[in-house]
Amino acid sequence: MENKKENSRNNRSESDYDPHMHRNRPHPTNNTETLIHLLKGSLGTGILAMPNAFGNSGLIMGTISTIVIGILCTYCLHVLVKAQYKLCKRLQIPILSYPQSMKMGLEQGPPCLRRFANCSAIIVDGFLITYQLGICCVYIVFISSNLKQVADQYAEPLDIKLHMLILLIPLILINYIRNLKLLTPFSSIANVITFLGLGMILAYIFEDLPSLNEREMFGSARNFPLYFGTTLFALEAVGVIIALENNMKTPQNFGGTCGVLNVGMIVIVTMYIIVGFFGYIKYGADAAGSITLNLPTDAVMAQTIKVLFAIAILISYALQAYVPVEILWSTYLDYRIEKNKLFWEYICRTILTLITFVLAIAVPRLGLFISLFGAFCLSALGIAFPGIIDICVLWPDNFGPYKYILIKDIGLIIFGCTGLIVGTYVSLFDIIESFK
Repeated sequence: MENKKENSRNNRSESDYDPHMHRNRPHPTNNTETLIHLLKGSLGTGILAMPNAFGNSGLIMGTISTIVIGILCTYCLHVLVKAQYKLCKRLQIPILSYPQSMKMGLEQGPPCLRRFANCSAIIVDGFLITYQLGICCVYIVFISSNLKQVADQYAEPLDIKLHMLILLIPLILINYIRNLKLLTPFSSIANVITFLGLGMILAYIFEDLPSLNEREMFGSARNFPLYFGTTLFALEAVGVIIALENNMKTPQNFGGTCGVLNVGMIVIVTMYIIVGFFGYIKYGADAAGSITLNLPTDAVMAQTIKVLFAIAILISYALQAYVPVEILWSTYLDYRIEKNKLFWEYICRTILTLITFVLAIAVPRLGLFISLFGAFCLSALGIAFPGIIDICVLWPDNFGPYKYILIKDIGLIIFGCTGLIVGTYVSLFDIIESFK
């Protein structure tokens, strides 16, 4: 009886509290600005890797799988955002980060999981930091590879590592931008460049397009994990998306049928299928880790495309680096430092940029890099962890008829863990083989 009364009081307090009304963000973004950031966060190097991904899956399997993965990623993001909202109402706090949601959720979930609550936030932070730094590494490899192809036509060829070194100072400086509001104009410019560049790429793709009969409809089972990792990397910018939702002026407009998330993901998935499908028809098994690397090296238009995308990705570096900086500084460093906080924050930003620079030099394998980080980080962050948080938030009596929500969440966890293990193994194996 007492438990029922307590649950009733909790339900009343939850219904009386709206976390969205109590958020106080210093530089909130409106719906349009959030959509711009969402598109920029997902229309980066991932879309340019889709022809390579379709080469591992085949045309029919790639098209169907991209739609399915797009729906799955969008659904999991909705699950995560809704679970965070329920936790905020229950705890009567305005906002929760992804790691905090995992920790708070486990504390209220099944008894067998509660022992992992304290370490869970660190685990989620670790995956988020690894993934976002991985994106930044891919960006450095992408920019330097494309600029090298152009520069080699006009000057003595330089090692790609020297091109990376030239990029280091601009990357450090752009990473000094400290809030998303100031990044909005840069994201807008990058979006314009990206759409312009994609239009120019499609012009190349549709010129003398080979017959469908020359391409595989279904790829090998062995290579499908590479497709899966690349597509997850391309679609599931979970760290940026959660940061965007948390920074919105009207977060209630993020979800919903015609919300920012659904509109953005429909545009993104459609563009990914178009570029992947026709890019693979055009270049077949020779499709590189970025389709820009398949364009002619001596044509002015192709060189323009490569430079444009290099600029767009350079601009986007700050958006992707925002998440690991925010995690490391706000969660682990800020409260430990009493003097010269701004100076030490810039030191943190500089060190993170140097880490991505060193990793990019160590493993300059663009396509395999993309697949590895997609399979390893996003199978957990984008699929398995939302399922775990949802179970904990709904525990023990809110799983619907026949506990169908529990069954669905367990399915997400199993699928995510399988993708992580198989995709990571195949990607690491191929990276090792490539060095041989």
